[in-house]
Amino acid sequence: MLIDSHCHLEYKGLVEDQVGVLDRARDAGVGGFLNISTRQSEWAQVVGTAERESDVWASVGIHPHEADAHEDLGRDVLIAATENRRVIAIGETGLDYYYDNSERETQRKLFRMHIGVARATGLPLIIHTRDAEDDTAEILTDELGKGAFPALIHCFTASKEFGRKVLDMGLTISLSGIVTFKNAKELQEVARDLPVDRVLVETDSPFLAPVPHRGRPCEPAFVRNTAEFVAVLRGESFEHLAENTTANFHRLFSKAAA
Repeated sequence: MLIDSHCHLEYKGLVEDQVGVLDRARDAGVGGFLNISTRQSEWAQVVGTAERESDVWASVGIHPHEADAHEDLGRDVLIAATENRRVIAIGETGLDYYYDNSERETQRKLFRMHIGVARATGLPLIIHTRDAEDDTAEILTDELGKGAFPALIHCFTASKEFGRKVLDMGLTISLSGIVTFKNAKELQEVARDLPVDRVLVETDSPFLAPVPHRGRPCEPAFVRNTAEFVAVLRGESFEHLAENTTANFHRLFSKAAA
């Protein structure tokens, strides 16, 4: 069994045929889905899908692209949203300096607020970072000095150096379909060497469809293609990789296992 540790089931490209999307993934051997939110207005829908589907869980959080629109979001509002039994994670949150859709200082402020909620609730933090390695590492180091919190870097595309830093901090790394791309040589090196207990797989669907589905809307079923590719890369069987990534998911997202 595989788990798609990061998908956006409410986004255009999936939501129009959500039942079919989930059924096709289950037929491909996907037994769990973490449905990710990016703005407060979609929390109810994301959580609603998780309440309706027994193998779907939900996250609540604010994507860095949406930071300016949520500058005044209170910590208590986010904590209250985590009390739903199907909410197992905080995020996605983090820093995106590639698009700069929100002011960087606002992104940093909200990122720290999410970290505080992860620390307070014990729920894992799902981190998005793009072109912001130094600030992400600095904030994580500073915040870990205030107290531990569980976290992962989703859709990892950063440098090997950044990968070593976050692994040393105790974080998990999640691999998306990007790892299958022909030009992703450095990422493939990172994926090959990840500790067996610190790797997850995801689609980030409807984005980033892996080979051989590039050019199509990505679906959670395609996490199998990514997992098969990563297994070959690491010189292990698909079954072994599937077993380990599923165990890693439930270890990190312990509320799902409960």
